[in-house]
Amino acid sequence: MPRALAMAPKGKRLRTGTYWLGFAGPGILVYLAFVTIPTVMALWQSFTNKNVFNPPTRWIGLANYRDLFADPAFQHALANTMILAVLTIVIPNVLGLGLAMLIDRTHRFYRALRSVFFVPVILSGVVVSVIWQSILADGGILDTVLVQVGVNDPPGWLTDRHLALYSVATVAIWQSLGFCIVVYLAGLQTIPTELNEASAIDGASAWQRFRTVTWPLLAPATTINTVMLLINAFKTYDQVQVITNGGPGTDATTTLAYNIVTIGFTGNRVGYASTYAVVMLVLTAVVSMVTLRLLQRRERHL
Repeated sequence: MPRALAMAPKGKRLRTGTYWLGFAGPGILVYLAFVTIPTVMALWQSFTNKNVFNPPTRWIGLANYRDLFADPAFQHALANTMILAVLTIVIPNVLGLGLAMLIDRTHRFYRALRSVFFVPVILSGVVVSVIWQSILADGGILDTVLVQVGVNDPPGWLTDRHLALYSVATVAIWQSLGFCIVVYLAGLQTIPTELNEASAIDGASAWQRFRTVTWPLLAPATTINTVMLLINAFKTYDQVQVITNGGPGTDATTTLAYNIVTIGFTGNRVGYASTYAVVMLVLTAVVSMVTLRLLQRRERHL
């Protein structure tokens, strides 16, 4: 027991003990069970050759890491993940801001539109992927529409290795767009109307009002959207598994998260999959922290 707590009055110690037991305790246990312990286990396993069907497990040091960085499959997955990250951060932010400004109205029609845009966010990634697979598949809904309007040879949205990754990105963008819209709407509603009115009276155009008033005051919303979308991009798995299963061909749409599951559960190479997981965790943490610092610095200097 800490010295300060031991010297506290008995009633205060009881209240503190009740707090830890009833409120903080369960949360700490859940965090330990589902975050801390699995992370430590993955770190340890990354230095071993653990294979569920090929015991015994031996300590092999940095061998997994040397193999990983020389593995073309890892390089393809990393490149695909970075492409997805750029697409699923930039496009939802731009479209989300534009749509948020369009529906930032008090009429009930616009309130209903907000709900419509947010529906994909609360749907499971698997459900969304199944819906879009039926739309993008060869001979699917999109191809049928294109044929009806005169396109006789629609592209293979999921079978062309040059298009499949962008099809997966489209699904991820569609699902995350509603989140961006809601966050930007919340930011727009915190901007005092007097600022825009004063700018309009001074002769500022709509673009000038956006650039000098709206955009700077939306900096916190931009930070939230960018960091959340970045983390989600590095975890992309559902869309790849359901829509393309990593194809077409070899490594066309594989991501870091997809390879972790495939190597760990299909290939039973738990040690090597743990190495993937550790590298992905470090990469996500570093990129997220750098991005957050840069965006927060922008907020302070506006």
